[in-house]
Amino acid sequence: MALPLTYNIRNVFIRWRATLATILGIALVVAVYVLVQSMANGLEKTSANTGDPRNLMIVRKGSTAESSSQVKYDQFKLIEYLPGIAHDAQGRPLVSADVIVLITLPRRNGEGEANVMVRGVSPLGKELRPQVALVAGRWFTPGKREVVVSQRLARRFAHFEIGGKFKTGGKELTVVGITQAGNSAFDSEVWMDSDEARSIFDRENYSSVLVRVENPGAGRALSDRVESDKRLPLRAISETEYYGSQTMTAKPIKILGEFLAIAMSIGATFAAMNTMYASVGARTREIGTLRVLGYRQGAILVSFLIEGAFLALLGGALGCLLALPLHGYSVGTMNLETFSETVFQFRITPLLAVQGLLFSIVVGLAGSLLPAIRAARLPVIAALKSV
Repeated sequence: MALPLTYNIRNVFIRWRATLATILGIALVVAVYVLVQSMANGLEKTSANTGDPRNLMIVRKGSTAESSSQVKYDQFKLIEYLPGIAHDAQGRPLVSADVIVLITLPRRNGEGEANVMVRGVSPLGKELRPQVALVAGRWFTPGKREVVVSQRLARRFAHFEIGGKFKTGGKELTVVGITQAGNSAFDSEVWMDSDEARSIFDRENYSSVLVRVENPGAGRALSDRVESDKRLPLRAISETEYYGSQTMTAKPIKILGEFLAIAMSIGATFAAMNTMYASVGARTREIGTLRVLGYRQGAILVSFLIEGAFLALLGGALGCLLALPLHGYSVGTMNLETFSETVFQFRITPLLAVQGLLFSIVVGLAGSLLPAIRAARLPVIAALKSV
């Protein structure tokens, strides 16, 4: 015969002073776990939002990122006229030769400096990236040392307002526009003309070439041709696949979150165990009475495990609520692939909240196991005689 669930719920709330500290301890553990994992989710979502499935990214073989790739000018001119590349209404091939440069700029709040990625794009580069939209000002004019910056970077770095000027590479650049890129990796970039970037930063080669293909079949044929052409020590992959692989920064954050959760859960488990032992000690006669009424040892054991799990579940729910206000909050970290500032948002998904609740239940069960065994093994006569 099993004890009713109302018995366990009532005991948790009757002894609320003894259980409050345990609930808060578990809540803090779950909040930290959810927040750190939401950071990793935000980074992964930023990469997943980036790119167009119709585009191919062409980079040097062996390079792991655009910043470590080089495409020579003559290679770019060869790629530009390969068959299978789509054309715009004016008959121009939809190709952009990009230059990636890292510059160091001061933060707006005065707390030091950070690396910022500058992307030089060809005239058709904007058309190849439809998720990037101008929200204020105007697009840069080639040859005038002008840039556009993302809205998120504008909030984080000095002189990134429209009309702002900053020096880099011995030259002064002027901000003429603000962009918004739909929570993609482009929200962490400054854009300017690619040939202007090559001139200012003394770059002989491009970093990558982005092309729009006519159809998926043409994309596969173009990729095979680039891979097999001896004149092109390059590789072509889907733009979405390329950015999907740029999640190296999220991995150590996930590992950190799991390590912190495990370390903190040990303390939370002992807190739950202490609370449940105190509960067993305070209810010795009650347990003896339950045994006299016919409840078996297994029922007592399960009852205390359920009580501990419910106690932890309350803490887990509170922890998720504590973390929830940071959902959508923008932060920045260093990208371990490019070593530049990457701006992303905390993303607390329903799945992550469920994981946090399950994690809290595991902590509660672990902390309740030994006290539950002790309660189940209490001798009936000794329990009834206790005061």
